[in-house]
Amino acid sequence: MRRGITSTVYKACRSAQADRTPTTGNCWDLNHTPKTTSTLTLTEKKMEFEMKCNMSQMWSSDVQSGLDFEITHHPLTMRKVVHLIIAMERMKGSESTLSTEFRDENLLNFIMDSIVEEQIVFECASAPPAQITRTGEEQQNITDGEKRSLVMVQNNMELHAVTLQGGADSRKVFLNMSTFLHPASTIGGRTVALGIRGQNLYLSCRKDGDSPTLHLETLEDNSLLNISSDSDMVRFLFYKQDTGVNISTLMSVAQPNWYISTAEQNNKPVEMCQETAKRFRSFNIGDIQGNVERQS
Repeated sequence: MRRGITSTVYKACRSAQADRTPTTGNCWDLNHTPKTTSTLTLTEKKMEFEMKCNMSQMWSSDVQSGLDFEITHHPLTMRKVVHLIIAMERMKGSESTLSTEFRDENLLNFIMDSIVEEQIVFECASAPPAQITRTGEEQQNITDGEKRSLVMVQNNMELHAVTLQGGADSRKVFLNMSTFLHPASTIGGRTVALGIRGQNLYLSCRKDGDSPTLHLETLEDNSLLNISSDSDMVRFLFYKQDTGVNISTLMSVAQPNWYISTAEQNNKPVEMCQETAKRFRSFNIGDIQGNVERQS
C-alpha cells in the first residue's frame, strides 16, 4: 500500500511540475533519472533533493494497517500535495496509544472486584441456669438477739418473737433447716430453706408492693429437692451467714440485702428488713435434738 501511495504522489509531482514547466523542460522519475538529455541546473538538483528528503521522511512513519488511499483528481498541483502531507501528519498525531502500564490502582480495583461479602451470624447460646440441689436437713432451735422464741399465730399465719415463761415451751416453733448446694452463689454462707417442724409450712420472701415481705407457705417437701436458680422457687431460700458461735443472719436469696428480723417490742411479727432498720437481724441457731424429742 505504501509503495502504491508513493508512486501516485510522485506521479502527482511530475504532473504538477509539468504544469509549471514547458514540455521541453526537465522532469524526474522515481529513480531520479532524467528522461531528457537536457542538463539539470543546480537549482533544479536542489529542488529534486529537497523533494526526495521530504517524501522519504513522510513515508518513514508507520501508517495504520488496512488504510488505503486513492487519488482521483488529476492533475495534482504542489498545493494539493502539501495539503495531503498536512492531512497525513494530523492523522498520525491523532492516533492514541493504549497504555499497557499496570498501576497500583489497577491492582486495587482488581482486588476489590474479587471480594465476596459474607455475612456470618453468631448465635449466642446462654448457659443453662444453675441447679440448686438439696444436700440434707437439720432440726434447729432458733431465738432472736433478745433470746425470744418464735411462735406461730394461727389466725393470720405469722411468726411472732415472744418471751416465753416457764411451762409455755409448747408454743415454741422449731425449724427443719434444709441445706443446699448453690454452685452459682457469689455470697458467702450456706444456702438453706426454713420449714416449721411437723407441718408443711416454709418461710418465703417475695416482693409485695414496694418492699419484700415474709410469708408462711404450704409446700410439699419434695418440691425443694432441686431448684432452678432462675425460677420463682428461690423465694424459699436464704443465705445463713455466721457472725459468731451459733449466731447467724438469714438473708433472702430472691431479694438480696433483705434479712429476717424481729422488732424491739415483744410479741411482734417477724418481718424482712434491711441493715439500716432498727430491728434485730441476728439469731441464735443451734442443734436442739433433745428438745425436739421431748416435743414429739
